[in-house]
Amino acid sequence: MDISIHASFLPQDDPEAALAFYRDTLGFELRNDVGHNNLRWLTVGPKGQPDTNIVLSPPAMDPGITDDERRVIAEMMAKGTYASLVLATPELDGTFDRLVAAGADIVQEPADQPYGLRDCAVRDPAGNMLRIQEHR
Repeated sequence: MDISIHASFLPQDDPEAALAFYRDTLGFELRNDVGHNNLRWLTVGPKGQPDTNIVLSPPAMDPGITDDERRVIAEMMAKGTYASLVLATPELDGTFDRLVAAGADIVQEPADQPYGLRDCAVRDPAGNMLRIQEHR
């Protein structure tokens, strides 16, 4: 069996802020920008990895979600507890310095973790938690 991850979804509530963060701060490519009824879905991904995509989508778009559920999702996004993603870089300190210089919302500075990895954590403009691990 040959299965790979093609796309994952993260909510975004401000497409321009999301695009600036993922394209300009993280250096990802914008691969698709789809609008419909005043909403936008952005597909981004790391350069040189055309088959790995993150779709930044409007939150709580499922018509089966209630207004109360939408409120809870918005609250969880604001706290950074709704969605997360783990990224990797060969040079964590340099990546972290660029995030700080770009004004990213820093949650945790680079640290050695008890489970054997070194990583840091930031939030994107929608509040999604991004952990960035160092890999060698």
